[in-house]
Amino acid sequence: MSWFYLLLAGMFEIGWPLGLKYGQSPDHRLVGIAAAIASMAASGVFLWLAQREIPMGTAYAVWTGIGAAGTFLLGVWLFGDAATLGRFLGVGLIVAGVATLKLSH
Repeated sequence: MSWFYLLLAGMFEIGWPLGLKYGQSPDHRLVGIAAAIASMAASGVFLWLAQREIPMGTAYAVWTGIGAAGTFLLGVWLFGDAATLGRFLGVGLIVAGVATLKLSH
């Protein structure tokens, strides 16, 4: 169950930068900021739950890896962020590192 909590924590970790990005628009400012704050809180709670059984360093690295890779992909998909080979390779290295941590746990 701890790995499920960690996956949820990572998903909510993606939610707060997305909320902040939407909050840049005057039409969505309050909703975006509220979504960011709610995502931060949920992410923290699920990370706390996951760390009951997963070592802190592993949990933190996986959590930030999910957040970084997911935020990158949403930035490319929703906001037209640069989709260069180098950026995708960098995210691939993050994912490879996270997978290595999970497999060697």
